[in-house]
Amino acid sequence: MKVSVLICTYNRHALLADSLRALLCLASEKPDEIIIVNGGDERADDVVRSFIDATGKADGVQVKLIKTVNRNLATSRNVGLRHCVGDIVAMTDDDAKVFPDWVTQIKRLHVERPDAGAVGGPVLGTNTASLAGKVADAITFPLWDMPRDVRTLAGVNIAYKREVLERIGFQDETLFRGEDVDFNWRLLQTGYKICFHPAIKVFHHHRPTLRGVLNQHYMYGRAYYRVRRKWPEMYCVYPHGIRRKKDVLKAVNFIVALFYQPVLSCRRLPSIGAGLAALPILFMAGVAWKAGMLLQLFADCRLDKNRADARKSDRAAA
Repeated sequence: MKVSVLICTYNRHALLADSLRALLCLASEKPDEIIIVNGGDERADDVVRSFIDATGKADGVQVKLIKTVNRNLATSRNVGLRHCVGDIVAMTDDDAKVFPDWVTQIKRLHVERPDAGAVGGPVLGTNTASLAGKVADAITFPLWDMPRDVRTLAGVNIAYKREVLERIGFQDETLFRGEDVDFNWRLLQTGYKICFHPAIKVFHHHRPTLRGVLNQHYMYGRAYYRVRRKWPEMYCVYPHGIRRKKDVLKAVNFIVALFYQPVLSCRRLPSIGAGLAALPILFMAGVAWKAGMLLQLFADCRLDKNRADARKSDRAAA
């Protein structure tokens, strides 16, 4: 079972070096190939070349560097996916470092779970000294103690069976964020499962500042709305209309959750003191996330109106 690893990078050459070092120098089992898609400057190219020999290999691992123009992550991933030839295609990011047994655990779980089209696991913060870093570690990526089937996993730590990728195609390049959620939703529609396992671990450089954390969750909110607009039948924290009693309850919970969700989330902080100190940040992150949804709703409604007005004008002129 051969494993391809896809990494997309954009102007983070120092982090990319750490990411490649974890895969090539510190791993107990290396992948068969690594595909790096660089949408940034030449510094990342230099980093990749520092690891490979004249044959394009690094300690026996085939390494391929592909240059592209940076548009968004989905576009860069699609460029790389066309070059991945492994039976398993694993994805991580340039700001992540896989654990030494990452490849081993991915292969093991894919064998044990033939019904799983994708497997992945925890994304653990490396920069949790600040309170903002602790909050980011608590709420940015999902985490469970036990193996379980889930709705989605982040693109920084996920591995797909090739046969599944051939069925679902490429990522949606119209999405500025949330491309992994959309991709995984399409996977679930094929009948395959997505499996989370705590043994498949990566370290990740979370946003280190309060502003960075809030902006990240605001953008996640915008993407959340965009993906749900594309798939109205997808699981969702808000109702698409008020037609049933359940819709009213969901709308109420959309607001009320702003106040109780921070209390639930603070339990993931390392101490009671840190949890209490983090409550205001957790509340602000929730507000930023849902504000992103609402503002994207208004922006898309305005865009739809402008398009409708343009069509009316064209018909009138004709």
